[in-house]
Amino acid sequence: MKKLLLTLTVAVVFQNVTAQEITLDKIYSGYYRGKGIAGISSMKNGENYLVIEPSGIAKYSYKTSQKEGNLVDGKFESYIFSDDESKILLQVGSQPIYRHSFLGKFDVKDLKSGKVISLNEGKPVQEPTFSPDATKVAFISDNNLFYQDLSSGKITQITTDGKKNSILNGLADWVYEEEFGHARQYEWTKNSDAIVFVKSDESQVPEIYIPIYGKTLYPTEMRYKYPKAGEKNSVVSAQLYRLDNGKTMQLNLGSFKNYYIPNVFQTAKPDEIVLITSERIQNASDILKVNTKTGAVQKLFTETDDKWVDTDSPTLEFLEDDSFLWASERDGNRHLYWYDKDGKLKKQITKGNWEVTDYYGFNPKSKEIYVQTTEKGSINKVISKVNIDNGKTQLISNAEGNNSANFSKNYNYFIETSSTAAKPYTYVLKDGNGKAVKELQNNNDQLQKLKTDNFVEKEFITIPNAVGDQMNAWIMKPKNFDPNKKYPLFMFQYSGPGSQQVANSWDNGNAMWFNHLVQKGYIVACVDGRGTGYKGAKYKKVTYMNLGKYEIEDQITAAKWFGNQSYIDKSRIGMFGWSFGGYMTSLAMTKGADVFKVGIAVAPVTNWRYYDSVYTERFMRTPQENPDGYDKNSPTEYANLLKGKFLLIHGTADDNVHFQNSMEFSEALIQNKKQFDFMAYPDKNHGIYGGQTRPQLYQKMTDFILNNL
Repeated sequence: MKKLLLTLTVAVVFQNVTAQEITLDKIYSGYYRGKGIAGISSMKNGENYLVIEPSGIAKYSYKTSQKEGNLVDGKFESYIFSDDESKILLQVGSQPIYRHSFLGKFDVKDLKSGKVISLNEGKPVQEPTFSPDATKVAFISDNNLFYQDLSSGKITQITTDGKKNSILNGLADWVYEEEFGHARQYEWTKNSDAIVFVKSDESQVPEIYIPIYGKTLYPTEMRYKYPKAGEKNSVVSAQLYRLDNGKTMQLNLGSFKNYYIPNVFQTAKPDEIVLITSERIQNASDILKVNTKTGAVQKLFTETDDKWVDTDSPTLEFLEDDSFLWASERDGNRHLYWYDKDGKLKKQITKGNWEVTDYYGFNPKSKEIYVQTTEKGSINKVISKVNIDNGKTQLISNAEGNNSANFSKNYNYFIETSSTAAKPYTYVLKDGNGKAVKELQNNNDQLQKLKTDNFVEKEFITIPNAVGDQMNAWIMKPKNFDPNKKYPLFMFQYSGPGSQQVANSWDNGNAMWFNHLVQKGYIVACVDGRGTGYKGAKYKKVTYMNLGKYEIEDQITAAKWFGNQSYIDKSRIGMFGWSFGGYMTSLAMTKGADVFKVGIAVAPVTNWRYYDSVYTERFMRTPQENPDGYDKNSPTEYANLLKGKFLLIHGTADDNVHFQNSMEFSEALIQNKKQFDFMAYPDKNHGIYGGQTRPQLYQKMTDFILNNL
């Protein structure tokens, strides 16, 4: 269950509204919509970068920041360069499938000759990837793996057994895609003569079926394989295909952890691929090196943890000598470690009571790596360069806020994207030492519109929990805040493992709705309790085997703390959350019924037995191993405790958190004679959007708050 990003700015007809006020009409008209720069990518020469513009893929100079024309004219959704930049893969259309997967139509343009060919004869494909020598493109169609020769146009079919809801070749199944964070499960070797891919047999995985109502006389069904906690998963194997003989062989992983194969990586050497594998209990991962000439598999090392290894977001980067960088939480914080080519640890590169949150690359000339970290506080993300030999660190971004970077290939420049909770995104071109060259774009117009309408900034504080942790929190107070007055409090949270809602970054989503509520006389607050991220492994992993227990204790503690403040009416405290946050809200309205008067739970998990295997078991083990952990933290077990006003919301076609969760919770409430409000959104998925859906949804939630809190 990845954090659900809630975006409110969808276009509807704008109506005249009162000035000096942030309204739902303005939010949904796109009136406050910010501007960005799409598709930033450095060219190989390190002197130019590309962006996607309405007229095509534009080429800019780092040195002058001036546009030098379009590399390709036309309208494109995305693009991928070949390694030598002789060709470009252009996405000209797409149709979403799940969170990451989509069917796309692609063209390949030869930038030297100008010749354009359609990939797969113009038919939709998934996950196309250039061979490193730029002569071919591999892709997936109907669960089978293919490659197309770009000179002759010939298409070679690598696998033939692909079948919907049965066999997938080089493509993640639903749970792999959702929880390991990507859809592609194959990789070319550096010398382009072989492909290693994961074959998934999901034929024995239980199937979920969802009615799709539409406008047909009889509803249709969406059916797909969904392994719930403790149930069968896909049987996976690693396959090696060699282009020279057209043969595929299964790699022997019998001596290693092989229940999951989440990742396939290309190394710096030809004839080599690395796999990351694990057992069903995700507390250890094998890093395996495959010789793609012989099929021999060698273990480089095993990453272990007494709770879990984050198999969904590994950092593995191979340097020119085939040594590699690896991120681990083994010292209590996520830091980078340097291994030689044979898997022997050379040294720990980064250290400190902070975490590495992203890795950008390595400059072999200066021996420096470029990383995003929390070294300036857990609510901030900054960019630094670190010498891997002597550990010397230099901050090259702003010292506060949320900062990310797109570096030039030679690391002489980078485009910094930055924001704070009080300032929307800016895009600044900087040199490799962090000196500003030119501001490329800002969102001052967006900020001015919000300020004109009395936008309220977040105030960051900390709140103690029962065991002495200082929990990060933010609070939003009305402009005319009177400390002698008592205000109703509306709390928002997500609270899922490793997540973060209390961050010093701009929020183009719910923050505007929260401002709308503040202008109606509410105080809005958010607290990141135990289980959330960027404060070290101990804080994050204390919830192991008891997902929900400590998280709701901390939210109840925080609500009581707020209730003891002179300016909060403790009899009028509400909570809102979506997905994991909806689960927490459901617990708040039952286990915390004496504290919370109002709750809105959107698309909640209500029993972890109903959620997917990879995510749930990572934190809980299986229901067979840990039945109490599942049952004692389910809001259905506490339905008899509901007291306040509760609004339950779910999309009927939610492929992630199934509608079944809200149905079971509803039944538990009904059988306990509890009154509550329920809203079902026909054929809507986990995001609950489309047409006028979001405006109607947020108006409904607003009215519920105004009428009951």
